[in-house]
Amino acid sequence: MPHMLTLIAAPGALTPDHLRAARAALSALGADLDAAEWLSEAEAVDQPFTALAAEQAEAAVRAALGDAPLDLIAQPRDGRRKKLLLADMDSTIVTSETLDEIAAFAGLKEQIAEITRRSMNGELDFAQALTARVAMLRGLEATALEATWKATELTPGAAELVGTMRANGAHTALVSGGFTFFTARVAELVGFHEHHANTLLVEEGKLTGAVGQPILDRDAKLATLKRLAAQLGVPLAEAATVGDGANDLAMIQAAGLGVAFRAKPVVAAAARHRLEHADLRGLLFAQGYRAAEFRRA
Repeated sequence: MPHMLTLIAAPGALTPDHLRAARAALSALGADLDAAEWLSEAEAVDQPFTALAAEQAEAAVRAALGDAPLDLIAQPRDGRRKKLLLADMDSTIVTSETLDEIAAFAGLKEQIAEITRRSMNGELDFAQALTARVAMLRGLEATALEATWKATELTPGAAELVGTMRANGAHTALVSGGFTFFTARVAELVGFHEHHANTLLVEEGKLTGAVGQPILDRDAKLATLKRLAAQLGVPLAEAATVGDGANDLAMIQAAGLGVAFRAKPVVAAAARHRLEHADLRGLLFAQGYRAAEFRRA
């Protein structure tokens, strides 16, 4: 089967020497190589190969490159451009954990952030951890939500990821274990077709300490992926998913291109594809898009 190995790095960090080392490693295992194609100078390159399994190719090239700050994604050459995108929000599309930032206004950021960390690494039940964290914020003025939003930043590459996939006919959805207060704003800013998240309950201008039911958790994210794929008539193999936490792992593992993005250890260990060095544009390079093709919504 024809395969493609994509080498991706932070802008300016990928060199011809990296490509030569990768080609040598593949050739040493008997792979047949076609000419490489640069997708973005010093940032991303596609190397076609045959007669070698994707996992074997990745392992060989990683060993050859050592600790070079590069991401490697090997996959079948056909069908790389996906028709459906589901993305997590916190620490994925945005750089922060919005619940932790809300907690700062109650003087509880460190305490709540530790619960978040354990939950995202799969050490705690997600729904229970979310309920406990929100309960700690009972009585907090709802103005903390707007202040948190004003300080929230997009992850580099987020706008290009969504805009480029939309421009090429893909359906895009933001699916978060966070809150609709933020996903609605992020979806509008970045250009997602739709968004799904939990509801943070507010009464008389203050947080009640409760979350609307049912809670959107790991199973709900996977169910959303399957539902949207069925509605669109898109096989899961033609879907891309991206996230960083344990509640993202099921949808990451189910998609044709499931990517753990700067993920928690348990997620990075279990995911087939990982981005540790590149920004979110890496998901576009993995689909064979050239930088000249990138768009914003």
